[in-house]
Amino acid sequence: MRINGLRISGGIVVAGLIMLGCSKAEKESGVAAISETSGKSEAVYEEYFTEPEFPAGFRIKSGPRHEDRVPVNNIGRLADVFNDSNKYQYAYAERLGIKPIESLGDAYFVNKPLVEVKTNKFYVVDELTHSVPFLVPEAAVLLRTIGRDFIDTLGHRGADGYRIIATSLLRTPQSVKSLRRVNVNATDSSTHKFGTTFDISYTRFACADSTRTIHDGDLKNVLAEVLLALRKQNRCMVKFERKTGCFHVTVTR
Repeated sequence: MRINGLRISGGIVVAGLIMLGCSKAEKESGVAAISETSGKSEAVYEEYFTEPEFPAGFRIKSGPRHEDRVPVNNIGRLADVFNDSNKYQYAYAERLGIKPIESLGDAYFVNKPLVEVKTNKFYVVDELTHSVPFLVPEAAVLLRTIGRDFIDTLGHRGADGYRIIATSLLRTPQSVKSLRRVNVNATDSSTHKFGTTFDISYTRFACADSTRTIHDGDLKNVLAEVLLALRKQNRCMVKFERKTGCFHVTVTR
C-alpha cells in the first residue's frame, strides 16, 4: 500500500505508524510495539483497536423522521462558547502529539505512534488537500467518540442517516505554508502538525439518502452540543472557525 509515496506494509511501520484493517495478531503486536515505544500501557491504546458499538439501549425513535427540524438546546453564541485560544491548544498538542514531520516519510521516526484515519460508520474523511489521514491514537479515539455521540444524539431526537465530516487532519509544515495562501486561519503555529488536532465541518454533513433534509443549522447545533459535553469532560479544546466553516478540535487527554 502506498500513501503519498510512502510504502506501508503489514500493520506497523517501525513501531511508529499503525494502520487500521490489520489482523488481530498484527493489532496485538502493534499495541505491544506502541507500549515499548511510548512507555504507556497497552490498555491506553487498546481502546483505539476496539471498535465501539453504540451505547446500550440506543434506539432510533420509531415513527416518522423529522424532515426539516430536530429539537436542539440553545448553548449560546458558538463563536463565544468555543473560543479556546491557540496558545493553550498548542501546549496540549506539544505534550500529547508527535514532533512535527516534514513529510509523511518521516513517520518512520516519530516519537510516538500515529494511526490511519478512515471513513467508517461514525464519520467521513473528506477529500484531503492540505493534510494526510493520520492522528495520534488519543485524537483518533476522540474523533470517533464525537461521531458516535452525534449519531446517538440525533437518533434520540428522531433523526438518523447523518455523519460528521472530518475536513483536515495531520499537516506538515510544508502543507501549512501552502494552506496559508488560501486559508486565513492557518498559522505557522498550527496544532495540526502534532497529529492531535482535526477539523469537523459544521456546514456539511454526510448523508447517503438524498430524501432526508434535516436543517443544516440543527445538525450544526447538535454537533455543538456533543462537543460542549466532551469539552466539559476535559476531553478537548475547541475553536469555532467562521471563515472555514468548521470546529477546530484538539485532544487534551
